[in-house]
Amino acid sequence: MEEATRSRINATSLRAYVMIAVLALIWIFFHWATPGNTFLTARNLSNLMTQMSVTGILAVGMLMVIVSGNIDLSVGSVLGFAGGVAAFALAAGYGLPAAIILAIVVGVAVGLFQGTLTAYLNIPAFIVTLGGLLAWRGAVKWLLGSGTIPISDNTFKFIGQGNLPAIVGWALAVAAVVFVVFMAVRKARSVKTYGLGEANYTAELLKTLIPIGAIIAFILVMNAERGGEIAESGVPVPVLILLAVALLGGFLTTSTTFGRYLYAIGGNADAARLSGINNKRNVLKVYAILGALTGVAALIFAGRVGSATPDAGTLKELDAIAACVIGGASLVGGRGTIFGACLGALIMASLDNGMSLLGVKDFMQDIIKGSILVAAVGLDMAGRKQG
Repeated sequence: MEEATRSRINATSLRAYVMIAVLALIWIFFHWATPGNTFLTARNLSNLMTQMSVTGILAVGMLMVIVSGNIDLSVGSVLGFAGGVAAFALAAGYGLPAAIILAIVVGVAVGLFQGTLTAYLNIPAFIVTLGGLLAWRGAVKWLLGSGTIPISDNTFKFIGQGNLPAIVGWALAVAAVVFVVFMAVRKARSVKTYGLGEANYTAELLKTLIPIGAIIAFILVMNAERGGEIAESGVPVPVLILLAVALLGGFLTTSTTFGRYLYAIGGNADAARLSGINNKRNVLKVYAILGALTGVAALIFAGRVGSATPDAGTLKELDAIAACVIGGASLVGGRGTIFGACLGALIMASLDNGMSLLGVKDFMQDIIKGSILVAAVGLDMAGRKQG
């Protein structure tokens, strides 16, 4: 049992290292290939991180749904609908707090509705959410018509466009370093607690050097002067929200009973049910969580664009699913990590950003991303057969 557990952990770690290496190669190639070597500049990296924030937030929720053995094809349409409701409420004079609450409530309500159909009425998640993809897109068009609702509230725009002061960024970096060290000590202690060997605090603390270095490098780049017509610096607010969501998602999936239940349900739903796990309730919960995160992503998307449009969020569900699969999640459930999903989102955003800088045509970008997704699923299925 211990050997099997260690084997799974080693396989997950190896995949993470491979993904990081792939990301590094992508960045090096685009920096070399782009005119003026602009890819790895502070301005472009900040823009890249902001671009990936919406997909990353959706991927965190999608990862949990996929791990449970389900899928959600409607998040792009729900994103557009929730953003439209928020903009409509703001334009009607209800104020920013009400607009924010409404966007999240809409997301949760949709998640609960679709989760109920899937978990309690046993309608396949693919069918329920495919119907949702069409229905909620229709709701957006009904709400907005053929026009757009501009957002004039600067605080709303700050959610999607703002940057934090440098000192706040460094304060967050210190908090992140403390968290990384705490988790390393906790992991070393758990090894002894669960009888997997002696606690090796030195080895675990040495492993924190890379993430700590990455945190410091990240803050240095984000706080660097970016140039352009308007001088900007600081951690983008959407990126901060993504980091908070990722940490919360990581905690839920790795350190709570709920997270363990999701992996058990996705691994073998019948065995999970026979062991006393309430599959239906947990599936309903995970759809509600994805709905809430979709509402958050809708606020960022609308704030960044500065308006609510009928086509907002189109195909975002595919970006989120692709990020999860590229990051190591299995579409049949039971496997995947929040870190992998976020890394997959960063790879997808890097490809989008780099190909745009190179002037690659839109249709070719879609072909390339689609091919990568199919290849990732193919590798996953091949790995499962060998396993």
